[in-house]
Amino acid sequence: EYTVMTPTKATFSGSYFFASPGKPTQPLGFISADIEGVAGICSPSETNKADPDYQEFRELMTAEVVAACEAALEAGATKVLVKDAHASARNIIVSALPESVEIIRGWSGHPTSMMQGVDQGMDRAIMLGYHSAASQQGNPLSHTMSGRTVHRLTVNGQVWSEFHINSMTGLYYGCPTVLVSGDTALARVVKAYDPAIETVEAFAGTGLSVQSLSPKKVQAEIRAGVTQALQRPLDDFRAGLPEHFRLQLEYKHHSMAYERGFYPGAQQINDNTVQFECDDYFDALRFMKFCI
Repeated sequence: EYTVMTPTKATFSGSYFFASPGKPTQPLGFISADIEGVAGICSPSETNKADPDYQEFRELMTAEVVAACEAALEAGATKVLVKDAHASARNIIVSALPESVEIIRGWSGHPTSMMQGVDQGMDRAIMLGYHSAASQQGNPLSHTMSGRTVHRLTVNGQVWSEFHINSMTGLYYGCPTVLVSGDTALARVVKAYDPAIETVEAFAGTGLSVQSLSPKKVQAEIRAGVTQALQRPLDDFRAGLPEHFRLQLEYKHHSMAYERGFYPGAQQINDNTVQFECDDYFDALRFMKFCI
């Protein structure tokens, strides 16, 4: 069960950024793009560069990104920066992007990971093709950062997905999330996290199947959602950073928990789980970088 995260003084640290009236009126748009939440996708082979199924969904991922970029520019964004954030981070067809858009491909190794570049003064984050968390139903491809290692990630007792990790990263750098596209189950989680965030539901997953909207319909809804999100004042987006983080990483194999239990400040709390606590979210990002 998820609760709305409101930045009250009693719950959240005043040292972090929230929607600031001092931000520029023309938005600086940051897009983090994944593939497991694009229209129609349902099989690992459709996400893997080495498989013939991949090309179709690479093109659909690109089309959804282009739709968001064009809508952001039309809404007055003075800069749009895209982070290709799936697998090799070399998925988006670069030649399809609008001329004024910039893209980050590949992985630098920085703990911001799927949000690399959000610290460049960006003020609104858009997440495309996102998916439900590891151990949760609603998407045949549900996972959290690594499908090979992580069974479940909880923070302060709440199951976290990549959306949570990356939205908090944006907040750490003063950039709230304003739109998320992906599976229907994730959309419900996003609305519980912050009802102001625009959501686009590409498909609903049942077991290993999906019931999907057409790609063109999803792209149209992304365009409309981005337009709406960028027209709204930043004060509408009320999620904030907790003052303290208690992360519990439950691994798929006990040997992983044993090894990661040696990370500085971490402790193995049962056969398959490592716990780490901190007040600064960057410390949490660094823990996840080295322990997932």
